[in-house]
Amino acid sequence: MISLPAPKPLRLGEAALFLDLDGTLAPIAARPQDVRPDARRSRLLDQLKEGLSGRLAVVSGRTLADIDRILEGRITCVSAVHGLVRRDCDGSLHAPEPHPGMEAAVAALRDFAKRDAGLLVEDKGASVALHFRLARGRALDARALARRVAEQTGLALQEGDMVEELRTPGPSKGDSVRAFMTTPAFRDSVPVFVGDDATDEHGFAEVVRLGGFGVLVGNPRETHARFGLRNVEDVLAWLEAAR
Repeated sequence: MISLPAPKPLRLGEAALFLDLDGTLAPIAARPQDVRPDARRSRLLDQLKEGLSGRLAVVSGRTLADIDRILEGRITCVSAVHGLVRRDCDGSLHAPEPHPGMEAAVAALRDFAKRDAGLLVEDKGASVALHFRLARGRALDARALARRVAEQTGLALQEGDMVEELRTPGPSKGDSVRAFMTTPAFRDSVPVFVGDDATDEHGFAEVVRLGGFGVLVGNPRETHARFGLRNVEDVLAWLEAAR
């Protein structure tokens, strides 16, 4: 893959900014609970929110409660659980009823996780994730189990970096971007999406459709993003240079 060029400094006066969390604003940790608030990130988000006149949203696979914990409640406009849950800028909440197969999926993943202390099950309500970053030798079995449970329950399968997630079918990150862009706070701005994983491709595709651009964080791959940054440090430095 050819490396993507770095984006020019962000123009706050015309942009609407959508940011993933893990791998974008914060380094990926072996355990999800190990990601904690960070003073530099908190200051930066405060500055961006002011400079963008509120046109700032975090779009993450984490739960809404976890996002608020890590970001210390600084961001009101949030899309959580990969787009299934959305809190608008006025505080209104949109969330689906969990799929009927969720209970069986959680039970199956928890039973599998008993095989290795490095296997972690994260129940998000509308989805459940099986993390195996600390049990890499279980990767093939974990992926096979997730595919099997998805077929049995009708849940959507979402593969990630050392994680398999079974989710209630529904909106994606791209759908959340589209919804935010119809609100008065975001309307008539240029959408910019910054993210690192496969689920962010829905966000990249949507901002391109709306006349904006995506920024891929990490190793080059086939992507809808136009620009690239190497890592979280580069993302923070780029955002700190925004004017």
